[in-house]
Order: sequence, then C-alpha cells, then structure tokens
Amino acid sequence: MTTISIAPPEATRASLSPRIRKLVEEPILPTLLKLTAPNLADAGARVAFLTLDAYFVSFLGSDALAGVALVFPFFLTIQTMSGGAMGGGISSAVARALGAGRQGDANALVTHALVIAVAMAAVFSAIFLLAGPALYRAMGARGGVLDAAVTYSFIIFAGGVFVWTSNSLMNVVRGTGAMVVAAAVVCINEIVHVACAPVLILGFGSIPSLGVAGAGIGVIASYVAGTLVLVAYLASRRAAVWFTRAKFERRLFDAILSVGALSSVNTLQNQALYIVLGILAASFGGAALAGYGAAVRLEMTLMPLVFTVGAASVAMIGANMGAGETARAVRTAWTAAAIGAAIAGSVGFLGALFAPQWMAAFTTDPEISAIGASYLRINGPMFAIFGAGSALFFASQGLGSVGGPLLAISSRLVLLIAFGWLVMPAFGFGLREVFLANAASMAWVGCAIMLVFWRRSRKVAT
Repeated sequence: MTTISIAPPEATRASLSPRIRKLVEEPILPTLLKLTAPNLADAGARVAFLTLDAYFVSFLGSDALAGVALVFPFFLTIQTMSGGAMGGGISSAVARALGAGRQGDANALVTHALVIAVAMAAVFSAIFLLAGPALYRAMGARGGVLDAAVTYSFIIFAGGVFVWTSNSLMNVVRGTGAMVVAAAVVCINEIVHVACAPVLILGFGSIPSLGVAGAGIGVIASYVAGTLVLVAYLASRRAAVWFTRAKFERRLFDAILSVGALSSVNTLQNQALYIVLGILAASFGGAALAGYGAAVRLEMTLMPLVFTVGAASVAMIGANMGAGETARAVRTAWTAAAIGAAIAGSVGFLGALFAPQWMAAFTTDPEISAIGASYLRINGPMFAIFGAGSALFFASQGLGSVGGPLLAISSRLVLLIAFGWLVMPAFGFGLREVFLANAASMAWVGCAIMLVFWRRSRKVAT
C-alpha cells in the first residue's frame, strides 16, 4: 500500500497546478472525456504498430513471418507490462502526489520510475537473451524459423530498456493529466517506426535489406525516439513534474510497486488465459483453433480500447485521492466503468452482428468461419460487462489498491482451467460449451470486479 500521504494540511487548492486543479474541480464526465480523447490516437497508433511489422516482414517469406510471430507475444507482454501495468502504478503514484500538493515527491518519482524501468528491462533482457533460443526451439521452431526468431528476439530484448524507459516516462506524463503530450509521443514513435521499418526490412536505394534484423531495429528506434522526446519534455520545465536529484526512498518505490507489481501479475494472467483457451480449442482440431484464433483477435482489442478511458481515470482518480476528494474519485471510477462498458459493448454488439464479415477477413474456409462466428455470437454480448470490470481495474490503480480486482481476475483463470481439465472431460462437453464457459467467465469477472470495487469504494469513502 502506498505510503505517500493523502490530503496533507498544507496542501491547499491554491497550491495545485492548474492542470491538477481541473482534475479535482471540473465536472467529472466532460473532464474524463477530454482526457480520454487523445488516447484514441494513442490506441490507433498502437494498433498500427501491431499490424505494420507483420505486413513488411511478410515480404521476406513465411519463415521470417513465423519467426517474428513466435517472439511477438513475449514482446507484447513487456510492452503491456511497462505501459499499462507498471505504468499504471507510475501514473497513480504521480497523480496522488500532485493531488496532495507534494511536488517534491512527484518530481522524485520520475527518477524512481526510471530505476524500476531499468531493473525490469535487465531482468527480461537476461531471460530472453540467455534462454530465448532454447525457448523458441522448445516451441517447435526449426531452421529458418528459428534463425528469424533468435535474430528478432536478440535485437528486441537487447534494446528492451528503451521500451521500458519510454513507457515509464510516458506514464509519468499521464499522471500529470497531460494526455495530449503522451498521445503525441506515441504517434511520434509510430511515425519513426513507419519510416524505419520498410527501409530497414526491405532496403531502399543504397540502403541494404536487413531483413528480420531490420524489423527489430525499427521497433527499438521508435522507442529510442520516444525516450528522447520525453526526457527533453520533462527537462524543459514545461511539464508538471521534472527531473531532480532525488534521494532514493523506499516509500516512493512502494508507491509505484504496490500498484504496478500486482498489475504486472495481471498482465501475465491475461496471457495465460489466452494460452488455456487456445489449448482447449486445439483439442478439437486445427479448424477449431484457427476459428478461435481469428475470432479472439476482436476480443484482444478490448484492453487497448478500454485503456483509453482507463489511463485517463488513473490520473483523475489519483489526483482526487491525493487531494482528499475520495467521493469524487469513486464517482469518477463508476463514470469510467460506464464508458468502458459502452466502448466494449459496442465492439461486442458489432462483432456478434457482423461475425461472418469479421471472419471473412481471415479465412474463406466455411468450417473455420462458422466456428469463429459462433465464438463471437456467444461471447460478444459479454463484452460490455467485461469492459466495465476492466475500466474499474484501471480505476483501482488510481485508488492505489488492485489486490481485490486481481483476485477476481485470477478466479476466471482458475475457473477455465477447472472447466477444461475436470468438467469438460467428465461430461463430454464440446467446443460450443468451451465458448459458453468463456462467456460465463467473462461475465463473472466483470461482475466480481464491480462487487469488489463497490466494497472497496465504501471503505475509501468513509
């Protein structure tokens, strides 16, 4: 639990920066929507990032594409962990410090965030640089696929420190409420990526093709650019926080890690969840796995989309908690939940309604298309409940306590494992029942998080 003091006597409204005062004084819904709007550009840039690399690498052949695809989920894990999980802890800590009028703590948190980023990058780099080749071999990579995976992995994880530093500093900025700046940096990252990727991968003029290595270099170059822009911004004093020569304090590390560490566990759980569902689908054959794999891509867009309001709510709730406006913080959380439900519910409704059209973008096989459409029709209606719960998870980051929501999410993973390895064999259930079980677990976790948050918010309000 954070040790940053909340609403100290000396922190008056007049001492807060104009941006932070808006977070604690202006009407909740319009303010939240203003903070959310720039994040839509952020989400668009990230979706482009997810697709463009695969597009350019596809020109190198199937081995290169398969090798990069093998590594990409691991890269996506550190990207999500640094940007939304540990990053949420950083945003929350900065916002709460600024809301409490503790400018010195807020400034010091910049350095503490960078120390955590470098340490986390070192851990992941060591794991994948040393064990990566054996891991990819164990996953079935051979020949050209293995060569491509090892090459891409080496560059991505050797330069992983820039992924962590860029995302960590971006969340420092988000914690101040400067969502436009953060979104602009994401867009700058993607502009650099788009400019570098095709040239480095395929070559241009006198520049030789670097192949898969070029894809990795293009990714890291984009994060180097983001890191440099953010360092310049935070050093310019135009930001609400800036670099200082800070003394390292355990309470400030705790302020970040008490939220960020548990949120990082949630990131790993989400990856495990999709692995479990993939295994269950694969047990019914290749067509089942292909249909599920294509359909679940729509579900995977939910977190980036809900993150648009989630990141905004972390800053706004954190600032209000720091300022002692706990009732307003709770109202902000439920407002964010309603927006998250609307966003995710719209995706689910459209996905269920136009399921065949979605599947047509991935396959012409009628069996695969029918399986994927079935998944979307069964699970799409649950997206709204899941979106509300996901938004409240981000809101819990702003409150500085994610333990309860994390346990609720853990229960979903446990339920699906129990269903797949105990209930399904005992009753001879088929693929449709797997999809129904996932839909039920999605509804369960959304409702469970809402219940946990309601109980937690009652304690916070009192």
